[in-house]
Order: sequence, then structure tokens, then C-alpha cells
Amino acid sequence: MDTFSKSDPICVLYTQGIGNKEWREFGRTEVIENTLNPEFVRKFILDYFFEERQNLRFDLRMEKPLYINEWRLCFVFNRGIPGKKCGNIIVKAEEMGNCRESVMMQFCGNKLDKKDFFGKSDPFLVFYRSNEDGTFTICHKTEVVKNTLNPVWQAFKIPVRALCNGDYDRTIKIECYDWERDGSHDFIGEFSTSYRELSRGQSQFNVYEVINPKKKGKKKKYLNSGTVNTTSPFYIWLCCSIIVPCYYCPIIYHYCTCFPGNPAQPTSLHYMSPYQMNAYAMALKAVGEIIQDYDSDKMFPALGFGAKLPPDGRVSHEFALNGNPQNPYCAGIDGVMEAYYQSLKSVCLYGPTNFSPVINHVARYAASVNDGSQYFVLLIITDGVISDMAQTKESIVNASCLPMSIIIVGVGPAEFDAMIELDGDEVRISSRGRYAERDIVQFVPFRDYIDRTGNHILSMARLAKDVLAEIPDQFLSYMRTRGIKPLPAPPPYTPPGYPTQI
Repeated sequence: MDTFSKSDPICVLYTQGIGNKEWREFGRTEVIENTLNPEFVRKFILDYFFEERQNLRFDLRMEKPLYINEWRLCFVFNRGIPGKKCGNIIVKAEEMGNCRESVMMQFCGNKLDKKDFFGKSDPFLVFYRSNEDGTFTICHKTEVVKNTLNPVWQAFKIPVRALCNGDYDRTIKIECYDWERDGSHDFIGEFSTSYRELSRGQSQFNVYEVINPKKKGKKKKYLNSGTVNTTSPFYIWLCCSIIVPCYYCPIIYHYCTCFPGNPAQPTSLHYMSPYQMNAYAMALKAVGEIIQDYDSDKMFPALGFGAKLPPDGRVSHEFALNGNPQNPYCAGIDGVMEAYYQSLKSVCLYGPTNFSPVINHVARYAASVNDGSQYFVLLIITDGVISDMAQTKESIVNASCLPMSIIIVGVGPAEFDAMIELDGDEVRISSRGRYAERDIVQFVPFRDYIDRTGNHILSMARLAKDVLAEIPDQFLSYMRTRGIKPLPAPPPYTPPGYPTQI
């Protein structure tokens, strides 16, 4: 950190490997000199995979690392320096439109306000793209033109998706400042436009009044703080624009497992080894850790089927793992794991294995929601033995018109022919002559994803990637067939102590 001035920060982004958890540098922003509140122009464009856990790390550096932030999806976690508050990093993310255009443009100013006491002004422009939540994100900054009220800035090339994400009518805000060495740049004024307006090129339509709202509010005769206009023809490369809708709704995750074998015996698939997780636990953790971040409250109902319950030994195919039938919800995946381990100590595993009760259980919840505000995902972990095939097929056909998906993970060495039939990838599942409205089942055998070197982290990552691959399409197919439009974006994150953005 600087002794006689502020800091010169730079942000470095790291991504984490799936198998070895190694952090690798993905990219760096520009250095912003002499400021404690940097707004970085350079953006990072990453491929997003619903079915993977993509850990990102942001290092904010000066002369030495000041603090580190780890970020997943839309959450910000400060690790910082122990005992010292280092500020906040605000990360904004938006799905990129499939827009391949780039544009070359140039601006000039005319009769801008004089800000320097012994000279004129040292003006530069800052461009902001409007976000879906109404906030603005910096996307370009021109160079500083020294000591002039009539600057001509250099022409620059910028991707259209950086300006407006392919939405030609999205607002672009442009601010004009007088550069100061100490970083406290003087605000000259601002104006708004759009890509569609800018694309008209040099014309009378692209002369913008630079307005300082404070001056306008104080002075009755105030007109403007100068004008800015485009000065060169508008050049465009590669044209394609698609805006992909984004739905904001919680995904309600249900977990169910069947209970074959004696968990005290090493031959059981439920065996609780002191050295490693069993196959059921690994499948649960692999899928649950990914999908839990799409649930609003991270409270998950966890059910078991195929066991005798205390105290009377009643056989159940739909019981709460936490022992509370009135409230089967567990806090996070760790809570589900704990309930699973505790249930192994209290119930007596017993057949047969029936799927239809738990499918109907989740379907009852899903049937009560038809406005797109919730979507349900049922995870079933089983050894492959199914006793109520006809009833299960009927339950799936009935559930295919509801906002839900079913994930089935097969563990152990059994044959999974019945599960493959339920998947319905090749032949749409049917019951009593009635076909499922859409494919809502995804089945995978865990053994196909086990790493031969014994790397369980890699095995779990491979499983989650495949088992969750169909969820986005199943989710969108339900929304589209029901004509449900995306909901407004949630409000932007505001760190504690910061003013709320309006």
C-alpha cells in the first residue's frame, strides 16, 4: 500500500480445478492508480455450467495482496486480513447474449466546463452499461485529453455485448470528468444514449448535452456543461444477437434413499467406514453441493424408503430421515448428511423398494405451484432393485406435467435395466396408454464415474456433471410450455454500510 497517496489496485481472478483443487490464474483487470474505490473496466467472460461447482477467487492486490475474496454464483465472502477490515469487493454477473458484434466509434467534446484553476480541463469519458437490475457497470474509459475544453478522444473498438449485452435499446450512460492527479476527478456532467442511437453515426441526432444535475438544480439559467458528439462513421463487425431469458425461482431439492443391507457390515452399500464416505453419501454430497445453491433457504426435506421404523417395526416407504414426520427439513446438505447417518443407527433396513410413494410425495408439493415461482428436484439414490415398477411409471407420467424433475443415481453392482426404462431418453415413458408430457427423469449409474486412481473428489464431480446436465432443459421446457415469463431480477447486493442503489 502507498505511504503518501492512496493505492493502485488490480484484481486477479483465479479458477479452481475439479480434481486437484488447484487455483489457476484466469485473468487480470487493469491497474487503477491512486484510489480506494476502483471500478475496473476489464471484464472476465467465463463459460457457465449449471452442473458443475465453479469456484472463483478474486485477489485484490496493491504492492502486496490486500485481501482475498472467494465467490460462487452471486455470493460474496470476505476472508480479509484477520482483525482488519479491508473493505468489500462487489461482483456483478450477467448472462451474456450470443452477440459477436464489435463497433468502432469516436467522440469529441465542445465547450465543456472549465474545472482547473490555472488551466482549462483534462476531460475523459466513462461509459456504463445498464444491468438487468437497474444498476450500472463500467464498460469503457477513454484516455485523458489534457488542457482543453474541446477534446477529441481517440477512436476505440468495443464489443457490443460489453456496451449493452446485445440489447440495442438498453441504456448506456456516459459520464464526463476532469482528471485530477490525486484520483478525485471532478464531475463535469453526464448523458444517456443507446446502441441503436449511437449506430446512427455522425449526425445531428448524436449531439448530446452534457448535464450536471447539481448545477441544473441550483441555477435557473443553466443549459448544459458542454456537448459531446460522435465524430466518425460507425463501423460494425459480425452481426448476431440473441438474448437468453433468465428465470429467477428457487429450486426445491428433495432427497430420498433406499436402505438395503446391514450398514454395520462392510459389504453393505450403507457401510459407514471411518476412512471414506460410502457410495450413497458420495452421490448425495456430489449432487447436493451443486444444486443447494439454487435453493432460496437451503432447507431440504430428506426421506428414506425401505425400512422398519422404531418403536413398533412398521415398514415404511416414505419416512423422514431426521425422525420428524411433521418437519422433515434439514439445514443444507450437511444437515441431510447428518440425518442420513443418524437414521442408519435407528431404523432397520427392510424391503421391498418402492419409488412411487416418494415421487407422489414431491408431486403433491409441485402440484400446488403453477405460477413458475418454484421448481422441484427429487434426488433418488438406490441400489437398482425396484418393486413397484408399474406404479412408479404411472407416478412419473402424472408428474411430467408438474414443475419437477427426478434424478436417480444407481449405486452398487446391480443391473439397472429398470432405471434405464424410467429415464425415457430413447423411448418416452408411458403408463396405461398415456405418455409422459415431457422427459423429467435422468438416471446415471455411479460406478461409471468412479475414478480408477481413487480420487473421490473427481468421481463426485464427474457424477454431478452428468446427473444434472438435463435439469436446465427440463426446467426451461416446463416454463416455456406454460408460457411463464422470466421474473424480474432480484435486487442488487449492497454491502453493509453502503447506500442502497436505486
